[in-house]
Order: sequence, then C-alpha cells, then structure tokens
Amino acid sequence: MLKHTFYSVFILLSICTGLPYITSAQTPKRLKTIIVDAGHGGTDNGAVGQYENSLRSKEKDVTLAISKKLVAELKKQLPEVNTIATRTSDVYQDPREKANIANENKGDLFLCIHADSGPLKTGRRQIGTRTVTRYHVSYKGKGKKRKKISKPYEVVEPVYEHFKMPLTRNGTSVWIFAAHKTSEKLKAIMKEEGEFEIEAGSDSTYSSFDFNTPEGKAIAQVYAKRYQEKSDRIATLLNEEVDKTGRPALGINQRQKGIWVLQATNMPAILIETGFINNPEDERYLNSDKGQQELAEAITQAVIRYKAQLETPHTTGN
Repeated sequence: MLKHTFYSVFILLSICTGLPYITSAQTPKRLKTIIVDAGHGGTDNGAVGQYENSLRSKEKDVTLAISKKLVAELKKQLPEVNTIATRTSDVYQDPREKANIANENKGDLFLCIHADSGPLKTGRRQIGTRTVTRYHVSYKGKGKKRKKISKPYEVVEPVYEHFKMPLTRNGTSVWIFAAHKTSEKLKAIMKEEGEFEIEAGSDSTYSSFDFNTPEGKAIAQVYAKRYQEKSDRIATLLNEEVDKTGRPALGINQRQKGIWVLQATNMPAILIETGFINNPEDERYLNSDKGQQELAEAITQAVIRYKAQLETPHTTGN
C-alpha cells in the first residue's frame, strides 16, 4: 500500500511540475498483441464508388481484403506477436463492440482499416439533339374582336445528361484521436480491471488499482497522454512507409468529429484511410491484389519500426 501511495504521489508531482519521471532501470513496454479492425461490414457498406464508370466498390469489402492481407503479413513478419482481427467475414459490428474486442484482448496497438471518400460534383454533357415545336404568339384586331394567333415552328435543341464526376484527390492518410477527445479514452482506461502496468516504472504491476481515485485519475491522464504520443509515433512511421511506395502520403490528421474506436480503445490507436474509393486510380489500387498487399506490407513495416522503438530500453519516461 505504501509503495502504491509513494509511486502515485511521485507521478502526481511529476505531472504538476511538468518534469519527466525517471527510473534507474525502466522496463520497456512490449508489443504483445495487435488488433486489426476492418471498417464497416454486413449491412454497413461504408463508402461506395459512385462516379461514372466506377467499379461500384464497397468500402466494407476493400477493408476486409486489406485487413486479411495485413493480418497474414503481421503474423509472417512478427510471429511472436499475437495478431487478432475484429472481423474475418462480412458481418456488422457496432464500433463499441470493436472497441470491446480490442480491450478484452488487452491489445497494445489498434489498427483500423478504412477507405476514404468525398462529395462528388455533377457534370453535364450533350448527348444529342431533338426537334421540338414552339409557338409564336401574336394578336389581331382590337377590343372584343382581338384574337390570339399561335403559329407553330420547329427548333433543334441539345439534349444533355448528368453524371457524377470522380474525385481528383487520392492517397493514403492516417488519423489519430483528437487531443480534445480524450474523455472516452480516459473512460476506457478507467474501466480497466485486473492487472495493469505503469510504463514508466520497473516491476510496477499492481492488481485492482482504482482509477477513480485522484491518484488513479492522474495516472489515467498519463496513460491518455502516452497513447496520444504513441499513436502519433506509429502514424508518423506509417506515413513514411506509404511515401516510400510512391503513393501520395497525406500525413497525420486529427478528426474534429470523434472516432469511437480510436477514443474508446485502451491502447495506442490509428485509423488508416487507405485510399479514396471515389477516385478511379485509388479505387483500382484498393481492389487490386498488388495494391492491397503493398498497403499491408507498408503498415507491417511501420509496426516493425514502432515495435523496435517501443522495446528499446530507455531511462526517461517522457
């Protein structure tokens, strides 16, 4: 009990003063379990290719195909890590269910696979002509004897059709939960039961720690801050790996509207918008074995680099 109180006060002092807390022999955090989530599924198609001559792709199918290749690549490259898929078939899962799967399996990293989209502009083009009858109206006479005279004449006018124009934007982007959206992250952390590990210390594993105490809330805030930093780290590494493929790497973003699976997972989490399903180039890429495999390998390489950095011994807890 005394050890718990001392360590909690030590962390609180570090938070209040803004100073890093240092231990002489820190145990680096290990990457033991990765959760791979294929976005959408079942009755939820997600984005659909809707521009003229599109493949009419459904986001749920693209994300599942990429996720399967990603799981296979992670197991191949990191056999010592437990890789778990939230879904392996075309089923619908509520985002809360996805977050619960990740939390119940005590994931150390959450990778959410999606495909982007955007509003489509409407185009117009002439497809032919047609002859229509119009009338020239005149009047003859005055007063009660005034008569309306309509003379028909024909004109040729163009015939148009409207169509959806494809997006011009393409590329892969990575999203992390917004800094002002930490409340759900804290709730996820504070609901954690059983053993947990305070990353800054060695041999700092306690059972049934109460996150609802002032000390517990402070530690939960440390967790949330570290998840934010680690999420940004893996997102940065992935953006670099995407850039190496020659695809447009669109950077790391924080969506102002909350993303539940990023907020409610008790671990670092990123959402990967693999490409724009309403862009012809991206849609073909996302549907191809080559494109899906390239994305799976890029994500895996980012995870390998992240794992190496995470598990490198260090002396500061910043």
